[in-house]
Amino acid sequence: MAEKVVLHYFNGRGKMETIRWLLTVAEVDFDEVHLTTREQYEKLLSDGSLMFQQVPMVEIDGMRLVQTKAILNYIAEKYNLHGQNLKDRVLINMYSEGLIDLMEMIMILPFSTDVEAKLKNIQTKAKERYLPVFEKALSGPIYLVGGKLSCADVELLECTLMLEEKFPGILADFPNIKSFQGRMTRIPAISRFLQPGSKRKPQPDEAYVKTVMEVFNVKLPLP
Repeated sequence: MAEKVVLHYFNGRGKMETIRWLLTVAEVDFDEVHLTTREQYEKLLSDGSLMFQQVPMVEIDGMRLVQTKAILNYIAEKYNLHGQNLKDRVLINMYSEGLIDLMEMIMILPFSTDVEAKLKNIQTKAKERYLPVFEKALSGPIYLVGGKLSCADVELLECTLMLEEKFPGILADFPNIKSFQGRMTRIPAISRFLQPGSKRKPQPDEAYVKTVMEVFNVKLPLP
């Protein structure tokens, strides 16, 4: 029997949340080890578990994987969420990296100054740069690439839910994305993940920010 996947990260969304989403859709059970102290982080460093001295880190298939995109690509490949051929994969990766760029803008807000200006910038970029791409891509197909569920679809759902937390009604001018969102949330694994008590993390709060700062021994605001 294969060992259970173990995620090493904070008890919050951050860069691990998309990994949680993808494992959930692949119906892979996982455990989490939450970083709460500087000592835990230093032990991972001294053990040689963090190739570039960074988390997230995922234990899977006898490996300790780091670097978020590498982890996501491994999971997508392993669980058939990465297209059917090379052309599918490169398109999925383009969509995926665009979505990650947008989600990271939201992700760093709790560690930022001038939050209102940053929110305005995120909203503008979402409506003018990112969402139109996906609205067009979903003008006919059920899924973004190859008529088949991929990691890009999962990330689009995660991203749109994050946007709606900050900007309710932002999808009003994007009916194809809104319909897609409805279809995705009816997938049983996703429906369960969206229920209270699941392994999905809430929006970051002050306690989460404080823990991250203490573990990494840095001060706000981040440069």
